[in-house]
Amino acid sequence: MKETWAILNSGYKDAATNMAIDEALLHFHSKGDIPPTIRFYGWESPSLTVGHFQDVDKTIDLAGVEKHQCDFVRRLTGGSAVLHDDELTYSIVVSENHPKIPRSVNKAYYVLAQGLLEGYRLLGIEADFAITERELLKERSAVCFEKPAMYEMIVDGKKISGNAQLRKKGVLLQHGSIPMKFNATMLFDLFHFSSEEKRERQRKKFLEKAMSINEITNEVYTYEQLRDAFLQGFESSLHIQTEPLELTKEQWQYVTYLAETKYKTDAWNKQTKKRSRSV
Repeated sequence: MKETWAILNSGYKDAATNMAIDEALLHFHSKGDIPPTIRFYGWESPSLTVGHFQDVDKTIDLAGVEKHQCDFVRRLTGGSAVLHDDELTYSIVVSENHPKIPRSVNKAYYVLAQGLLEGYRLLGIEADFAITERELLKERSAVCFEKPAMYEMIVDGKKISGNAQLRKKGVLLQHGSIPMKFNATMLFDLFHFSSEEKRERQRKKFLEKAMSINEITNEVYTYEQLRDAFLQGFESSLHIQTEPLELTKEQWQYVTYLAETKYKTDAWNKQTKKRSRSV
């Protein structure tokens, strides 16, 4: 008999609420209040999320964020800034001690990423890891796994998906973006560059190295179509079945509390984070 996980389709939310829900799910699962959970969501408006340790002052052009009326929020997870716009976003929370989850960060990512690969395959897209499977499965320190390519997926050498992972309170949280299409003009307006010429060079390089689902397939998918494909991918690869999760009134109140007191505040979003030296 297949194990039953939860599925939460939370739809389109603002950036602070989206990050608050992910953290709340991690918290609820650590307490045993919810089973392992897969969540799919979208963004009410274009949103820039920055990595937990990213220095906003050095890298992000907040005037550009305001110009494009983007939401702005800092993630719990590390990595670089990501523009979330026309995309499907997923997150997974599961105990570090779950029998399906290896203790190695890389191997755990490899296991969970099989659902992404299967979802792409169901859409007719043959994706792969940005680095070789052999390299991915090597044991590495916490410093090494933060290499930018480690959590990327590619098609024909071009990036199609970015993912990040965190372990806290005995729970693994992994989330990532699955773009339907890109807005490269907006994206590169959100970062500091020494000159406009350099901005344009970087924009062109990005378009040479990244692809979206609509571009690959020459089709226009809906949020619901992508959600269903990737849910099927996770269910198949993890050998699980899912049941809808309905958060309680009290649980939604906790989400709102996190959004208001943390993810909507400058204290969280704009302060410089110091990278931990522990491994």
